[in-house]
Amino acid sequence: MACSFVVTKATLDNLSRLENIASELPEAVRVDVEAWDDHPTFQVRGKNFLFSDLAGSHITIKLTADEAEAMTAADPAVSDAGYGLGRHGWIAVTIAADESTARWRQIREWIRTSYQLVAPRQLAAQVS
Repeated sequence: MACSFVVTKATLDNLSRLENIASELPEAVRVDVEAWDDHPTFQVRGKNFLFSDLAGSHITIKLTADEAEAMTAADPAVSDAGYGLGRHGWIAVTIAADESTARWRQIREWIRTSYQLVAPRQLAAQVS
């Protein structure tokens, strides 16, 4: 597992913050998919758990169906993911450049949940 470290909000752009969150997860790797204009995609053993635009201002992640439904109903920055993935718990999230620390904690938890839903059980169990 990669080391994690604490940095201040001012020192990182959105994409760097997303990369740091993903680096905390066992066997997570970044893959820039040429067919998707080299947009960063984060995977575990070949399965996607986080999609991002190049700026890290729009991400797509997987939540449980109930949590995804609740978030899309309650949060104006969250919507169902495209391509019919919303019915499977995938959501699209817009991330402002000046998001609060509390919002980044929430984004981190969502990414960790997405990872746990996609990763093999033995890897998912390592994430607390």
